[in-house]
Amino acid sequence: MKKNIFLFGAALVLVSSNVHSAEEKKSPWKTSAELGYVSTSGNTNTETLIFKFDTAYEIEKWKHQAHFEILNTKADDANTPDKELVTTADKMLVTAQSDYKFTPRDYFYGLLSYEDDKFSGFEYQAKLGLGYGRKIILTDQHELDGEIGPGYRNFKVDNAPDSEDEALLRLAGKYLWKISDNSQFNQDLIADFGEDQDEWKSITGIKSNINKTLALKFTYTVKYLDVVPVGNDNYDRETAATIVYTF
Repeated sequence: MKKNIFLFGAALVLVSSNVHSAEEKKSPWKTSAELGYVSTSGNTNTETLIFKFDTAYEIEKWKHQAHFEILNTKADDANTPDKELVTTADKMLVTAQSDYKFTPRDYFYGLLSYEDDKFSGFEYQAKLGLGYGRKIILTDQHELDGEIGPGYRNFKVDNAPDSEDEALLRLAGKYLWKISDNSQFNQDLIADFGEDQDEWKSITGIKSNINKTLALKFTYTVKYLDVVPVGNDNYDRETAATIVYTF
């Protein structure tokens, strides 16, 4: 039930952002899809394809963003007589965030995320947060956003009878460097300090445009949980090379 609530909330963010689209001469939408190769290590050790989808809608004082990614692969099991196919990676991540800008640099945000990773030791992890953000740096080449606010995490450990929840303090820094008209670098650092568990996530990426709609993108993601289920690693790492189609 709780999983459905978070997914329904993400859908509401996307639907609500479509209300004023007809009023703008220039489309406020920016949408992209990614497909490419990813190598993972930690709780999942595999090489496979990954699919990501991002959409953003910005008008006047509002900005809505949503992100979806899925990774699923199967491989032959050499330990079985018929080399049966077994799942070696199975992950889905959905995030959504809405910002309300009350000055050119300051904004309030609301966010939610839902992660289902079969190899993490958790059946699912869902987060909800509110807070304050500020554009610390805002130039033609460089942008740096800082965010802080309280949050809530609900999660269920594999084979546990019940789910658990805790309050959070969220800190985030998002840096963008427009190296040239055709390339950019980004670095995101996100920390969730919980009552029982702390989580750190770093996303480093560089993107180079091939033409107006296609780009090549490389990303390196590191996720750290200080408390994990027995038998699981604290660190998860992903190295990805993808083709990005923007429309």
